[in-house]
Amino acid sequence: MKATALSEWIARVDAAEYGLCRRLNRGASFVVPRRIFQTASRLGDGVVWYALILALPVVYGREAIRPAAVMALTGCAGVMIYKVLKHVLVRERPFITHSTIDRAMAPLDRYSFPSGHTLHAVCFAVQMTAHYPSLGWVLIPLTLTIAGSRVVLGLHYPTDVLAGAAIGLSLGMLGLSFA
Repeated sequence: MKATALSEWIARVDAAEYGLCRRLNRGASFVVPRRIFQTASRLGDGVVWYALILALPVVYGREAIRPAAVMALTGCAGVMIYKVLKHVLVRERPFITHSTIDRAMAPLDRYSFPSGHTLHAVCFAVQMTAHYPSLGWVLIPLTLTIAGSRVVLGLHYPTDVLAGAAIGLSLGMLGLSFA
């Protein structure tokens, strides 16, 4: 697909998603939901995942070293994948494309597809809950809130989040096959 054809296709997808994106973004106009989603988004910046990966061997002992190492590797793979996709697809964020979408938080980079926050949240939650099911009660709601925050805060389209989740699930399952 030529760059022009790809740009036109992305513009059509953006327009098709605009209504849902705008409706979800209205949640950021209320103080409490905005703060909750901003907090979740900041947690999804990576620090919480890196801290959890480092804490696994401390909390669970030597048997947690291999899963933690595999999670670190899948995290690195996730960064490479989403950076390549963002560079190739150059999908502008909703608040850039649509003036009625409010940016409720500054993004970490310019382009939106796929959601790196969602990719990593799903990737790590899948692996951590598979190895340590007791963490699921915290990680599953956190992952869902991080994913939702991306659209509510005006930083991603729903398909950005779905694509990030699909890639994260794939990486998480791949990681489980090695751990």
